[in-house]
Amino acid sequence: MHKQSLARAALHPLAVSTTLPKSWEVETGFHDALYDWMDRAPWYAVSACAHVFVFFVLSSIPWNEFGREPERVFAVEAAPRPPEPFVDESEVEIVESNPVPRIDEPELVDRIDDTLTDAFAEDDSSADVSDAFVDAAAFLSTDVGVGGGALGDSKLSGRIPGPGRGGDGPGSEAAVRAGLAWLVAHQGPDGAWSGARFSAQCGELGSSPCSGPGSSAHDVGLTGLALLALLGDGHSTNTGRHMESVKRGVVWLLGEQDHSGRIGPDSSHAFVYDHAIATLAVCEAYFFSRTPLLKRAAENAVGYIQRIRNPYGAWRYDAPGLGDNDTSVTGWMIFALASAKEAGLRVDSAALEGGLAWIDEVTDPASGHVGYNRRGKLSSRTPGNASFPAEKGEALTAVGILSRIFLGQTPEDTPAIERGAELLRDALPAWEPDAFACDMYYWYYGTYAMYQLGGAHWKAWSRAMKPAIVATQRTDGDARGSWDPVGPWGSVGGRVYSTALMTLSLEVYYRYARVLGTR
Repeated sequence: MHKQSLARAALHPLAVSTTLPKSWEVETGFHDALYDWMDRAPWYAVSACAHVFVFFVLSSIPWNEFGREPERVFAVEAAPRPPEPFVDESEVEIVESNPVPRIDEPELVDRIDDTLTDAFAEDDSSADVSDAFVDAAAFLSTDVGVGGGALGDSKLSGRIPGPGRGGDGPGSEAAVRAGLAWLVAHQGPDGAWSGARFSAQCGELGSSPCSGPGSSAHDVGLTGLALLALLGDGHSTNTGRHMESVKRGVVWLLGEQDHSGRIGPDSSHAFVYDHAIATLAVCEAYFFSRTPLLKRAAENAVGYIQRIRNPYGAWRYDAPGLGDNDTSVTGWMIFALASAKEAGLRVDSAALEGGLAWIDEVTDPASGHVGYNRRGKLSSRTPGNASFPAEKGEALTAVGILSRIFLGQTPEDTPAIERGAELLRDALPAWEPDAFACDMYYWYYGTYAMYQLGGAHWKAWSRAMKPAIVATQRTDGDARGSWDPVGPWGSVGGRVYSTALMTLSLEVYYRYARVLGTR
């Protein structure tokens, strides 16, 4: 029986039971899991990480700053310097070897006031440029381009200061000096040359006052003409005996310029004449000085000229768009633009082309005569100068010839130039005030046109010009050096006008080089 029980036990293992709860019957809490994890955690690794962390924290603390005293800076005040002894600079003689003219760069401003006389370059030169021939290379570039094609290089290697370059002897040089001296003596205190008020400056050259007042409406143009005469002899804003006079005149012109670029008011009928002449003077002044102030003024003045041109045409007194042109105004505009281009300023080639197209339109191809506002029309006359026969002069033909030459044409490619020159030879200068034959406006343009042509044309003109101009210059009283305003426009321009034009005519030998070369 017992053996059977053992056998059954071997076949069926005993099941061991316990009174403890089963594993799946016991609920494990957070603390039980924590204790179990801590029991199995690698304590040496945890300890090492904690020590490393503490090391980095402690090493980041700036222990050397604790207890440090602030740095003390001691400043020692230097003893005051004794005042420097006063030196009157006017009594100090500065000796330089090979002195170089100093050019100060002025600040650009919108308007001009009395303080701007110091904006131009100072120069210690007091030599009269007329006393010795000055090499042109020191003053100017050799060529002037006025566009391409028909407006090819005109080579106006002008602005050559000093006499003697093809000059007509000491007589004309002395006349130039005397003419400039009269202009300088009769410049107003504000820097302008006044047609009506110039006599207020009489007394420096002689006791008797000057006669021959003009109109005050054209002081801008008269100031431009006087400046051109001074600039033509080499006096500029930074060189020459008459440097201060040039600076004062230029500053006055700039003070008359408004924001449109126009120089002078537009109150007179012929204000565009004044603007054109003033622009020419400012461009030539900039040519010499290269002063930024003058560059800005010249560019604005040139811009105004280009804006008031008739579309596809030339210029007249009135606003553009009316299609009304005239040769006299157009000539001044062409010369102002040509001078601007020579000075390196921007010029619209269409304006020059329009001017030349107008000259072509009013030129009679058979005779070479150039009309005023249409082909065949003589020079303008007003009720005030109707007694001066327009047929005795060829002023507009001279304007046309000079315009063509300055714009690159030659007698070889433009026969009208040679034919027009023949007309000028038939109407040579002659001082005949009683016959109303003294047309100084014509003589000025004719002198420059015939000088450019040279050869027989210039010889004939020069022989007549010397007795008509040099021999008639005043040598008495305060009028010494001037010319009586006996021409058709003398009552408008007055003595300033006639003196500036005749001085410019005598400067023809060295104001512009011959474009066409020796003929």
